[in-house]
Amino acid sequence: MIDFSNFYQHIAKNQLSHWLEVLPAQLATWQKERQHGQFPKWQKCIEKLPTIEADKIDFTDSVTINTSQSVAPGELKKLESLLGMFTPWRKGPFHVHDIHIDTEWRSDWKWERLREHISPLHNRTILDVGCGSGYHLWRMLGDGAKFAVGIDPSTLFLFQFEIIRHLANNDQRAHLLPLGIQELPALKAFDTVFSMGVLYHRKSPIDHLEQLKNQLRAGGELVLETLVIDGDENQVLVPAGRYGKMNNVWFLPSTAALELWLTKLGFENVRTVDVCDTSVEEQRKTPWMDFESLSDFLDPNDPTKTIEGHPAPKRAVIIANKPFDTEIASQES
Repeated sequence: MIDFSNFYQHIAKNQLSHWLEVLPAQLATWQKERQHGQFPKWQKCIEKLPTIEADKIDFTDSVTINTSQSVAPGELKKLESLLGMFTPWRKGPFHVHDIHIDTEWRSDWKWERLREHISPLHNRTILDVGCGSGYHLWRMLGDGAKFAVGIDPSTLFLFQFEIIRHLANNDQRAHLLPLGIQELPALKAFDTVFSMGVLYHRKSPIDHLEQLKNQLRAGGELVLETLVIDGDENQVLVPAGRYGKMNNVWFLPSTAALELWLTKLGFENVRTVDVCDTSVEEQRKTPWMDFESLSDFLDPNDPTKTIEGHPAPKRAVIIANKPFDTEIASQES
């Protein structure tokens, strides 16, 4: 079974200890009521993973796990077959014992775009909201984070994360919990909070931004990455139907509008540090994700538009800080 006891032991000793007031009961409910129908099958597969001691682990420039030992070809074939049981692999890529998990997204490109702009992660405690398979959690450790917590309600992503953790010698510095941001109390404890590719899926983007703020300690940093459109501070696209064949896209603001929202919520040092068009090289179909991908979501006659006629995907990274005096002001009001 997926076991969260190590996580409980870790946070009992740090600034997240008050989370233990609600978290065990939430995860107990998840284990009883919300597991995916494939859970028993995936559990059996993960229990069959070979144990290969990794002595060549790189999280700084990639997520690469390897060994100097001689591994029998049959073991590698078994490992590749087991990894294939957990498709689709969407966020990555991962390189494990010479097996290249070529994911739908080149998440390493996103990381390279933002890492030079964020505050150094050395010795920080991190929250990654909507973390997917946890690819960026490993990259955060590679950049010096002390402790990285990801939340994502997908059971498949949880298993994918646990597979990589197993192959990385059961590294306990990163953890993934099958929760949504709305299930977290106002912890006010993380040094950095990431929300990447989540905001446009939220029916209430302002509530989402407020929830992110509530996870930060005073002075902490928010790193927000989301779909945007061109325009001034009043420009927001609300698709009437689907956007890029997705039916759960609600709000696509301009960067100016997004900066205004963050400022009105009390964030400081709000700045857009990167804007780029999403390319079919960055998001595409692969043998590890063989469903439709970006090229299927764009107008075949005009790649600057989605198949529905909306502006094609453009993503921005916005960084902001929670003021140091936030808690004082809250207590006085």
